[in-house]
Amino acid sequence: MAQEERAHDDGEGAQPGLQARLSAGATVAASAAATEDSVLGQQQWAAIHERRRAGQGVSAIAREMDLDRKTVRTALQQSSWQPYRRRPRPSALQPHMAWLTRRAPEVNYSARILHQELCAQRGFGGCYEVVKQAVRPLRTEAAAASLTQCRFESAPAEQAQVDWGQWQVRFGEQPVVVHVLVMTLGYSRRAYAEGFLNERIANVLAAHERAFAHFGGRCETILYDRMRTVVLGPQEGGKGPRLNPTFEAFARHWGFAPRLCQPYRAQTKGKVESGVKYLKRNFAPGRTYRDLEDFNAQLMAWQTGVADLRVHGTTHQRPIERFATEATALTPTASQASFLQAMVRDRVVADDWLVSIDGNRYSVPCELIGRTVQVVREGGHWVIRHRGQVVARHGVLAGRAQLCVDTAHGPAARRRAQPAAAVPPAEPATPTAPAASPHVEVQVRELSIYDELMHTEVA
Repeated sequence: MAQEERAHDDGEGAQPGLQARLSAGATVAASAAATEDSVLGQQQWAAIHERRRAGQGVSAIAREMDLDRKTVRTALQQSSWQPYRRRPRPSALQPHMAWLTRRAPEVNYSARILHQELCAQRGFGGCYEVVKQAVRPLRTEAAAASLTQCRFESAPAEQAQVDWGQWQVRFGEQPVVVHVLVMTLGYSRRAYAEGFLNERIANVLAAHERAFAHFGGRCETILYDRMRTVVLGPQEGGKGPRLNPTFEAFARHWGFAPRLCQPYRAQTKGKVESGVKYLKRNFAPGRTYRDLEDFNAQLMAWQTGVADLRVHGTTHQRPIERFATEATALTPTASQASFLQAMVRDRVVADDWLVSIDGNRYSVPCELIGRTVQVVREGGHWVIRHRGQVVARHGVLAGRAQLCVDTAHGPAARRRAQPAAAVPPAEPATPTAPAASPHVEVQVRELSIYDELMHTEVA
């Protein structure tokens, strides 16, 4: 009996017949899923146990089924079939997954961009395919989330949305990037747009005020992406965002509540983003402009003649017709003073008789050096006052690091003008004429001051 068992184990005299070969072939042809998930399929495992019960030895089973004897022994030791599972290997991308999950929506789930940034900025040494495989489920999840989102519809005058768009145009022969601020009313979808050369806060506030005037009022809340002119970052302790103080004062002045999109969820302001896309596709192509003023003139004509009158794809109404309902619910703003005009700024006159305003410098009379003056914007001009008296008026410069100097404010011009203004009309000599000498002495001292300032300026 022992010799017979050894014969079975060693496979002596065991010649696989036709039926055994056919049976082995049938068991090897496992499903695609089985061959992917395991080395030994369930049918093969069952065939091994069946042959063992028939009295075949390990070696005979291994030769007949073209398997390794270790595999056969392992299968015989198992009371039930267990699929093979590959041990997960640590991925070189694992330390970067938190960054990848946060960054992927910002670059539209581009695996190529993410791989470049990982290699250049985070010392990643893996291949592009690894990043592509990691991004694929993130992209799929985002696509599924976008399909299940419910459109938020606001009541009349409940909410407006604001965003920037920019593209390159030509002013004459010069290429220029124009930044367009768009405010879209959530209910009617009527929009106001205005172009600027930059996105600084002065332009943001000015565009808001002109939008309020265009609509005849404002909404209760205005929704923003986290633009830097609106929010500076998180508050200390992480208790919500920290608003730009100037913008926060602007919102209080006009009485609306600013709202911010959740981080990396800019699609919550989809109404204005759709408006920006529509503007780029419908207004921008094929137009030429002389300058920014001409750009905004054409933009306003397009808004009133085209954008307000088209049938909106979501509401299926013309924005100007739907606005008739919303206009009565807006909070009127016509009777309220402009924030830009109401905001008084104190400035100390520098030694070069200039004051700095929004990154540019403007001249004031040189005798005010070291004094504090008050600056107020009135329309397109800066009006500078000292002790309630207007001492200078300048047009607002559009750029930065520019200089606006009125030569009449300089020491030389003031010195030339002072004697003529101080000398009284010619009169016959009178006994009281010497009394004018103290005035002349004071005038001489003032001129010496101007001479000293002039020398300082030349130096």
